[in-house]
Amino acid sequence: MEEMSKEMLEDKMVEDEFQRLIKTYLSTKHRKKVDIITKAFNFAKHAHKGVRRLSGEPYIMHPLAVAQIVASEIGLGSTSICSALLHDVVEDTDYTTEDIENMFGPKIAQIVDGLTKISGGIFGEHASAQAENFKKLLLTMNDDIRVVLVKMADRLHNMRTLGSQREDKQYKIAGETLYIYAPLANRLGLNAIKQELENLAFKYEHPTEYASIIKKLEATEAERNTIFDKFTGPIREQLDRMGLKYEIKARIKTPYSIWTKMQNKHIPFEEIYDILAVRIIFEPRKGWDERNECFNLYVAITQIYSSHPERFRDWVNHPKANGYQALHVTLMSNEGEWIEVQIRSTRMDDIAEKGFAAHWKYKDTTTVDEYGHTIVTTQHEADDSEASQELDKWLITIKEILDDPQPDAMDFLDTIKLNLYASEIMVFTPKGEMRTMPAGSTALDFAYSIHTVVGNHCIGAKVNHKLVPMSYVLKSGDQVEIITQKSQKVQVSWLDMVSTAKARTKILSAIRKEERELRLLGNNILNEFFQKADLVRDTAMLDKLCKHHGMRKLDELCLAIGQEKIILGDEDSAFLSQKGIPAWKRLLSFGINKKQSDNNHSNESDNNGQSPLYDHRTPLMLTEETVDHQFHMADCCNPIPGDAVMGYLDDDNQMHIHKLQCPVAMKIKANYGKRIYSVKWNMGHMRQFLVTIRLGGMDNIGILNSITNVISQHFSANIRKLEIETVDGVFDGKITLYVHDVDEVKTIITNLKKIPDVKEVARI
Repeated sequence: MEEMSKEMLEDKMVEDEFQRLIKTYLSTKHRKKVDIITKAFNFAKHAHKGVRRLSGEPYIMHPLAVAQIVASEIGLGSTSICSALLHDVVEDTDYTTEDIENMFGPKIAQIVDGLTKISGGIFGEHASAQAENFKKLLLTMNDDIRVVLVKMADRLHNMRTLGSQREDKQYKIAGETLYIYAPLANRLGLNAIKQELENLAFKYEHPTEYASIIKKLEATEAERNTIFDKFTGPIREQLDRMGLKYEIKARIKTPYSIWTKMQNKHIPFEEIYDILAVRIIFEPRKGWDERNECFNLYVAITQIYSSHPERFRDWVNHPKANGYQALHVTLMSNEGEWIEVQIRSTRMDDIAEKGFAAHWKYKDTTTVDEYGHTIVTTQHEADDSEASQELDKWLITIKEILDDPQPDAMDFLDTIKLNLYASEIMVFTPKGEMRTMPAGSTALDFAYSIHTVVGNHCIGAKVNHKLVPMSYVLKSGDQVEIITQKSQKVQVSWLDMVSTAKARTKILSAIRKEERELRLLGNNILNEFFQKADLVRDTAMLDKLCKHHGMRKLDELCLAIGQEKIILGDEDSAFLSQKGIPAWKRLLSFGINKKQSDNNHSNESDNNGQSPLYDHRTPLMLTEETVDHQFHMADCCNPIPGDAVMGYLDDDNQMHIHKLQCPVAMKIKANYGKRIYSVKWNMGHMRQFLVTIRLGGMDNIGILNSITNVISQHFSANIRKLEIETVDGVFDGKITLYVHDVDEVKTIITNLKKIPDVKEVARI
């Protein structure tokens, strides 16, 4: 009876969640296709019957939650909702894509098929598989962008329920979320989802810091509300006089962006002054161009408060590549604080939060009134299949990158990621055509954005009619003319001159093409050498020749020969003609190598692809005995006791300990998920670790003595290295010292900050 009541309660919970989904869908302006959504729900419910998530709830709750996100937070219609409900059916049950097509039609089947191909996260166990899955993800964007949007909803719900996973799994999923999913959401204009993904990843990777920032935000909320009310009061009065329908919101900086700023600028929470921003969202008046309304609002509020001359951004006339539109202006409040104000129409706000999906709900229509004035009005469009021009441009760029296969999977992922989070600048061609480029783009990037041939033959540029090198970093408003020369060839050094994924891909492609030709030439020379020396070209001989010249494989040897770095001659003939290794030694060596290879293969395949040396279920313990003996502290981030850390098992079964926020660790989490282990510190106070503290301030008499006294006398810390440089009365320095743990570092930093002339202190 008790089991029956539990089952009935679960059935009611599932039904209530489905009714919530239908209610959300009916409140939108999409065509009301409730029947097909109900059919998809019943089909998915039957297919997943008896299956539960790690949290213990019925599995169907996951597809329902993904569909709810698709409907309410991304704003898609029935096709996408059905695809969300069915997204795990083909992967997890015996049903096929053909079954889906027969029951729900080709479009839903195509989206479900796309989702199935990129299932299990973007990444698998090996880097090559990860890159292939990511390629599939990006290729599906060309077929139907809704595949990626539903996938984004799937990832968001997985992040919301990440607490039921093991700690090492949390690191893996949070890591790839920060590395790829959040930047991809940003590029697609899904701002609300991007922010939540970042915050959730931050919460699981750095729970203490997350909780601390949340606590401080709550403690300062009343103060912010007072500032907001005082600042917006005069603005509301002005907008009321203008007869506008509007909403004014407080935009609070997210915990993740606050923490990122604290890390990048080495400042405490109390020194971040842009936590509060103001957002004005207005309903355009009938017959008015919403862009003009934005500027009318801008003029009105700058008559109330003074504006910062260098902090005005016109994203209305020049939208970001992800479709974002708004006016940004920074105003001085009566309390003497700079506050950013964002001005948007309701349409712009919808697009800012829901991205390209919102584009599809709007369609501009142009009419002429009785006075001959052109009026642009915006209507809701039920069809959710029309992508915006900006998205199409980006997809073309992605396709160009995919058309040039990357031999190294990690290079491919890094190349794609280059432009996912890039802010933008506007530059102009000599004819005045405007082009949007990622911030940090060089003249060479611009050349490749015009055409591959232009980039390959670029020798320099004229920016604002002045001659500049290819490496010149462009600024917004620059007018750029590319100078080419037919004899110019692509150089490897060019890779250091570009910042865009497209340029990097094209340069690598040209280099690989030239290397292929040189390898072919080298191979022909190698054949002639063996014939002339009357030697048999077999694997043993080639391996011997490679080792003789310090080459790992035949391709490297052929390339070096083609580049004339290696000239084969009589010495090589004499070396190869020497008596080789006895057959019994070669067989013994083969047997040893094969056994070692089999062992390595066994290590990779045991325990679901995990090394049997370590157990994912139990955190690794960092003790006095294991540090530097069993576990290696990564040189890239130098973790010390108290840091949030993780373990990474490399190809040689060596365990490396990285700080969670280490850039190297970020890539590892996104690419080698099953090699990540949770780690706990269990150190005494016997062992000391090196840390570097950077500090700066006013150079007054006795400042150095005050600094060394704090460190040496008060804390008995041993200083290993001290560097101080003074320029015009301001000093900047680094101190490398031995400490026991993070708490000791924090105490030292706190006390260094108490020295009157020390203005900045941070661990680096």
